[in-house]
Amino acid sequence: MRLLKDLFYIFYPKLCAVCEQKLVENETTICTLCRHDLPLTNFQDFKQNKISENFYGRFLTENVFSLFFFRKKGITKKIIHDLKYKGNEEIGVFFGNWLGEILSENKGFKEVDYIIPVPLHPKKLKERGYNQVTKFGETLSKQLNTQFLENYLIRISSTKTQTFKARFERFNNIGTKFLLKNPEFFNHKHILLIDDVITTGATLEACAKEFLKSKDCKISILTMAYTE
Repeated sequence: MRLLKDLFYIFYPKLCAVCEQKLVENETTICTLCRHDLPLTNFQDFKQNKISENFYGRFLTENVFSLFFFRKKGITKKIIHDLKYKGNEEIGVFFGNWLGEILSENKGFKEVDYIIPVPLHPKKLKERGYNQVTKFGETLSKQLNTQFLENYLIRISSTKTQTFKARFERFNNIGTKFLLKNPEFFNHKHILLIDDVITTGATLEACAKEFLKSKDCKISILTMAYTE
């Protein structure tokens, strides 16, 4: 079996999602060199940091964290683009495992009851074929031993993708609307909202306001990347 696996790897090697060089045996999805090139946020305080400050005066957050900074040029743009538009969901698995290892040591994230992804509009989901944060969320749920719920929060209006828009335009694009089915289910619960990238935080704010219809619902936020 090992021989067949080695032969398969010779003819069909796994490549780094960034540099497209062959991965060595203990590497997955992104090679070690590219992993070290990621502009990590390195925020030690999950309750008060540069990202959580975006939500001051908008809604109360418990914990907020993003792994790396998103930049318009370089490897972070390629990673997010390949995840969203080229079907490379293994990127979500990779970052789910990485962030899961980081957060499993944090009491605040251990107390999360449910992980909730920012949903796509049904039309966009049909076109793309997948939500780019589903594999990310499923992997996190295993790492944190927390349930992943994908169908309680739904998007009821559709907007163009936010990632590559100008910041001013994104901030003023507040037409996206969401609907939380059965808000009572989340009474007295702590939810973790997840997405790929935080830009202005407007989308996550719209999601959070739905959960605030539940009684005493606590909200934490986690994304792979944060736009500086």
